[in-house]
Amino acid sequence: MADILVINPNSSKAVTRSMEACLAPFDGNGHSIRCIELAGAPVGIETDDHVQAVIPLLIAAVERERADAIVVSCFSDPGISAVRAASRVPVTGIAEAAYLTALGLGSRFGIVSLGQSSIDRHRRYLEKLKIEGRLAGDRSIDMTVAELMARDVVQPVTSIGSKLRDEDGADVVILGCAGLGTYRQALQAKLGLPVVDPVQAGVAIACMNAELAYSGRRT
Repeated sequence: MADILVINPNSSKAVTRSMEACLAPFDGNGHSIRCIELAGAPVGIETDDHVQAVIPLLIAAVERERADAIVVSCFSDPGISAVRAASRVPVTGIAEAAYLTALGLGSRFGIVSLGQSSIDRHRRYLEKLKIEGRLAGDRSIDMTVAELMARDVVQPVTSIGSKLRDEDGADVVILGCAGLGTYRQALQAKLGLPVVDPVQAGVAIACMNAELAYSGRRT
């Protein structure tokens, strides 16, 4: 049995509990999956400054914690290269995992994002990964993480998902925040398209990495 550590890089326990609920499909898969948040981090990672602020906290966490594989559970994949360099086990970023999953499910993917800052950051990352040509659209529900966790947002998420499908031509939709996964099944049923929760995608890859005994950094 492998120990999979899922790190929520913000300090919101509500986001962590939401992630745990979304990982219920992995119950009984033979692995132990632990979710933690980072004390001292922002409540939500919504700006480039927030992303930079959590990188040293993430590095400290991967150096301190013991696991067979690690998932960085923020859709900005903050400092993913530096975090991987600091870890002796495989580290998966949920944004990259979601993109890889979406590429295998359709031709063009759309992203449901929280705000314009997130959209800009996603675009830069997609260009770095050289897959921006597969992006159909990236649309915002215009909410903070705190607002997202405080109420049911199935209506705005469904509205944005429908626009990504009908106006942008997406045939796969990605939920562009770790706190959106609770809406995956409802959105998938309404849209009739595959909907990817990045936390689930990241944990699926982490389980594979652990099962195949891939190593992290070179010692």
